[in-house]
Amino acid sequence: MNLFKKWLNESQIAEKDNLIQISAPANTDFFINPENGQIKNNAPFLYADIQGDFVLSAKVRHDFISKFDGAALFIMDSDDRWAKLCYEYTDFNTYAVVSVVTNGVSDDANGINLTDKSVWLQIGRKGDAFAMHYSTDGSHYQMVRVFNLKVSDTLKVGIVSQSPTGKGLVSDFSDLQINKVTMKDIRAGK
Repeated sequence: MNLFKKWLNESQIAEKDNLIQISAPANTDFFINPENGQIKNNAPFLYADIQGDFVLSAKVRHDFISKFDGAALFIMDSDDRWAKLCYEYTDFNTYAVVSVVTNGVSDDANGINLTDKSVWLQIGRKGDAFAMHYSTDGSHYQMVRVFNLKVSDTLKVGIVSQSPTGKGLVSDFSDLQINKVTMKDIRAGK
């Protein structure tokens, strides 16, 4: 069942059993370029308003067609204060877990390279501290990063499909869960 009912940049969606597929139109992304300040905030974002602490997780998959194509977990406070954890086709021709934290401008951090077209991603909130993790089996999670971002008590929390340089992409999201819990060990994501 789809937990998310609201859209920013609405797009086509298909839902069946435990799978949500979101189509990203061509040239869509969320990114504020740290080199030149160029803003792109037009990727489809399906979300719910979530108050307080939480842990969001999902198995994501896509076909890695064009540079920076990605399926992402996304949290947003405002147009220039947000974060995403992507499984992305990098400009180094790898499938990588990529994290972006935006506070006025975006940073961009490539994480581990993987070979499978799917991975489990997780973002958790504990006050203004956030943790990003990935898993290759859906059980054992590895830390991508922990960061602090001053945000409102209620955030837009959900999923994004992006195709910044391509002609479009369909991203798959399954095993989607949002739990209203406070992590005891933020580095472990639990």
